[in-house]
Amino acid sequence: MTHLSTFMDKMRQAHLPQVVLETFAHYYDQVISGATGMVSDDQIRPVDGTEIADAASLDSYIPAGRDVLGHTAQIVLNGGLGTSMGLTGPKSLLQVKDNKTFLQIIIEQAASAGVSLAFMNSFTTDAQTRAAVQALAPQPSPRFFLQHKFPKILRDDFSPARWPQNPELEWNPPGHGEIYTALGTSGLLSDFLSQGLRYALIVNCDNLGATLDPALLGYFSKHGFPFMMEVAQRTPTDMKGGHLARHANGRLMLREIAQCPESDLAAFQDIERFRYFNVNSLWIDLQALFELVRDNRVIHLPMILNPKTLDPRDAQSPAVYQVETAMGAAISLFEGATAVAVPDTRFQPVKKCADLLARRSDCFTFHTNGTLVPNPVRRLGRIQIRLDPAFYTLIDDFEQRFANGVPSLIACEALTIEGDVYFERDVVIRGRVRIHNSGPTPAVIPAGTVIEKNLTV
Repeated sequence: MTHLSTFMDKMRQAHLPQVVLETFAHYYDQVISGATGMVSDDQIRPVDGTEIADAASLDSYIPAGRDVLGHTAQIVLNGGLGTSMGLTGPKSLLQVKDNKTFLQIIIEQAASAGVSLAFMNSFTTDAQTRAAVQALAPQPSPRFFLQHKFPKILRDDFSPARWPQNPELEWNPPGHGEIYTALGTSGLLSDFLSQGLRYALIVNCDNLGATLDPALLGYFSKHGFPFMMEVAQRTPTDMKGGHLARHANGRLMLREIAQCPESDLAAFQDIERFRYFNVNSLWIDLQALFELVRDNRVIHLPMILNPKTLDPRDAQSPAVYQVETAMGAAISLFEGATAVAVPDTRFQPVKKCADLLARRSDCFTFHTNGTLVPNPVRRLGRIQIRLDPAFYTLIDDFEQRFANGVPSLIACEALTIEGDVYFERDVVIRGRVRIHNSGPTPAVIPAGTVIEKNLTV
């Protein structure tokens, strides 16, 4: 039985635009007809290095990129709360380096590059982000637009989920693929074009390595690509990330792990077969996007159907589906879309406290243009950090244990902390080090300690 009319009434009462209702109806029809959004191996083939450009070879495009910086916008995905780190507010308001938040650094980066800046907020991050920007008072001020929301679907009868004790949980963010609809309904897409802007880089707020690179911009604009995805070589730690492939119809496409049938998971995780993963930094021709939205109204991205519980913190709450889409999947909608292989310096997200420890340490430094980059003095490559999840998963616990500053890690190849350990100021860690505390009380590393071998405290 279909409950579409009930969903439409619910969405109208939430004052969602008509195109959002039509978009949800498109996916709901797929759900009740049994569609899963799965993409099997026999529908695609891998992409090799001869099919896409390597960013390392594009320096000749720097002048072309600089010529169009004034016609370029940077759009930042700012809908996340960082709940996996125990944050209760926008992740972009977390201090990441030199007492600066992601938000502050992004604003400074855009100003240094001389490009327009916009944030796509969610209904959970909008108010706090706007207040934070108002307090910073940057000139010019960035633009904001709002990601829409979809109602959750009960798995047992495909009706709208109800949760009177917390009605907000009846809704889910529809994934960052919703950005294209949100740009259109907000009027920002038309505004950008009327202001003479033609190109946009779309990035995550927690990835400070993804900045306006003139070489990439020049390559994108000079060749007239409508869409370009940044990808990187997959490693064993990237086996779950969405990978680049080529569909049987010849177009490039993105397959997320949620779209992979269980029988094909081994192939999905084969990093030699599917060599490139999407780092979620996209370049888009705004005129091409405008024409896509104008001609199609509803953007038909591949559906990701996520089975969840209605209250994510209550495993006994009703089973629901969340309809989502990924913005990288739009690569399959544009004739002539391409991808470019970028170094891992452009992929520096902060997903957990171990990532934050690395960014706050001397392993990273600010470039003169405001970009957070690996410290060139370091000669050891990317640091490997493992923190005891019992004591370092949540940001409040992490902050307490490094309240006097993080250790120097510039000469550290790998760090593992087991048990409850607090650090005083000016601690130095070198080489491959395991710090172990099996006792029932916290251990303290005294100020000025130099650690060059495994330590039991």
